[in-house]
Amino acid sequence: MYNDLQIPVVNLPMIGIRRQQALAGVGIHTLEDLLYYVPRNYLDRSSVKAIGHLVVGESCTVIGEVLRVKLMQAHRRKIFKVEISDTSGLLTLNWFHGIEWISKAFKPGDTVSVFGKVDFYNGLVMTHPDYDFIDQKRDTLNTGAVIPVYPLTQELRRSGFSSRSFRKLFASVLDLLPPDIPHGIPESLRREQGFMSFSEAIRQLHFPGSAETLQSALRRFKFEEFFMLQLLMAIRKQKLQREKNSAPCSKAGDIVHRLYHQLPFEPTGAQKRVVKEIYADLRGEVPMNRLLQGDVGSGKTLVAAMCAAIMTANGYQTAIMAPTEILAEQHARHFRREFERLGVESCLITGKTPRKQRETMLEGIVLGKIPIVIGTHALISDDVRFHALGLVVIDEQHRFGVEQRGSLIGKAAQPHVLAMTATPIPRTLSMALYGDMDVSLIDEMPRGRKPVRTKVVEPGRLEQVYRFLEKEMQAGRQVYVVYPLISESEKMDLQALEQGFSDLSRRFSEYRPEMLHGKTKKEEKLRIMQDFMEGRSKMLVSTTVIEVGIDNPRASVMLIENAERFGLSQLHQLRGRVGRGTEASWCILIRRSDADIALERLQVLEKNNNGFRIAEEDLRQRGQGEMFGVRQHGLPEFRFVDMYTDRPLLETARKAAFDLIKSDPHLLKTEHRDLRAYFLRHYKDKLRHAGIS
Repeated sequence: MYNDLQIPVVNLPMIGIRRQQALAGVGIHTLEDLLYYVPRNYLDRSSVKAIGHLVVGESCTVIGEVLRVKLMQAHRRKIFKVEISDTSGLLTLNWFHGIEWISKAFKPGDTVSVFGKVDFYNGLVMTHPDYDFIDQKRDTLNTGAVIPVYPLTQELRRSGFSSRSFRKLFASVLDLLPPDIPHGIPESLRREQGFMSFSEAIRQLHFPGSAETLQSALRRFKFEEFFMLQLLMAIRKQKLQREKNSAPCSKAGDIVHRLYHQLPFEPTGAQKRVVKEIYADLRGEVPMNRLLQGDVGSGKTLVAAMCAAIMTANGYQTAIMAPTEILAEQHARHFRREFERLGVESCLITGKTPRKQRETMLEGIVLGKIPIVIGTHALISDDVRFHALGLVVIDEQHRFGVEQRGSLIGKAAQPHVLAMTATPIPRTLSMALYGDMDVSLIDEMPRGRKPVRTKVVEPGRLEQVYRFLEKEMQAGRQVYVVYPLISESEKMDLQALEQGFSDLSRRFSEYRPEMLHGKTKKEEKLRIMQDFMEGRSKMLVSTTVIEVGIDNPRASVMLIENAERFGLSQLHQLRGRVGRGTEASWCILIRRSDADIALERLQVLEKNNNGFRIAEEDLRQRGQGEMFGVRQHGLPEFRFVDMYTDRPLLETARKAAFDLIKSDPHLLKTEHRDLRAYFLRHYKDKLRHAGIS
């Protein structure tokens, strides 16, 4: 019996040195790692369809005999074709990628089970289907109703692994797994929630008895992932609540009142409410740990300024870290404008700050003469030392890694932390990423703001669009034109930007178009921004470097090229650069893909200005991995959960985790011994500052 899940995989049957190395390449080092090697899909052979009964557009399983295989060259790329038959008809299988190893797998006479979407191109076709070979002897491992298909890297294939060999390996291992091995979820909680035991769930994961038992097993593992994550959040929050507020603010002070009364507008009710929530934290017994969410243009910077004013009046410094130089410079201008009149000094530190100027600033900071310090990640440099840092503000916090945020926060004993984001975060994702933080929401836009009207446009209507841009610029308004810049194709994207700028410069020369991207030199960037902000240039042609940080009330049109290449939340951020004045504003999305899904996605923005609804749709379409990479948040990779569909399970797991930590803060009770061992094994690096070891 395998009573120890930490035994090295090399000690398992069928695993030699070469296979051990291949498994290490996909993160499998122990028996436990192997058991969690999740099938990427399942072939449901309980509902096999005859080829003669297939319907175009449906996804289904087909079993047939390989008649012929063919490697073809077409349109400068290779295609591997496999023709199969089940006596009722013919089906062609096409592959355009992975041909080197797929072409070696198939040979005439094989019996194969395939699953995929049926299309019709000169006959019935499946492209890149999931497949598995069926033993003519009908062995029990490969002929059940639901058959797992495992992810296979080239190295795994070279070492002799296939889905069939993985099934054989799991069959031998699971037969030696004790039925009651403790793992993850405490036994009392498992029974309370009605989940399978770990051993049974693992068996159902790899050898499902039916689609229903597979779903039950998956539900158990989803809960486990959520539960462990929320334990981490509960421990972090508990640790913070045990700490003493090292920067208590006993008064609001005169500075914040003077700042308020010099404003040329009345703050919104939402801004006032959020400032009150934050002030209650600042004067409380424990350090603040709060996330401030607010849609683009909702006024988060003013809230941060008011908080800095309170901290200054109480003798503490504020550090504000922004992810880009443009945004940091925007904050610096805003704070300088508001605080100079109040006799409060502020400074800006970036990686490009001149050495002598930097040295002067650093001296003022360490002596406490500069109470408000704004910067990029340059703030985490070792030479930036504070006299009495009391508040850390991290703007667009999801753009920083967990280590960067921790480095800045670590420059004081227990500073207050205010994380801000203009990217609306769906509730499920918010609980996962920021479950240890209190949340404030600015859900009201400044008075007089008009919704930005959005239109999806085909390239054939560009001439009409350009006439509209010219009309806007003639009226004294300004225009953004944004091109995608995706790292994988940066060279081609830069060429497209430069070509687009060249064409627009010829067409709109009298309006002095300027071009801006991430590689623009700082001096040139500052000149371009100054020209645009002061109206000398009427058109700014750019990449997404203008996504955050530019606040120009005269800008009335945002035109986005190849809009289908952006995420919905990013498009919403870009749209937020216009509509900041009193004039009607437009966001024009140029769609260059004919795919129906591209139009469907972009129409979400046509119909909706609510950032949270857009973020929910973005999460549904793209998944959590693309919206927010989990690694930079210090979170584990998710194998099972789907943030869009599994929210009710997350809420259940969150309550269970917080209740457990409330009753047993250090997991020292006898019934939590196995949980503690599991948790420390998997979360040790994430618990360095969480008070448990």
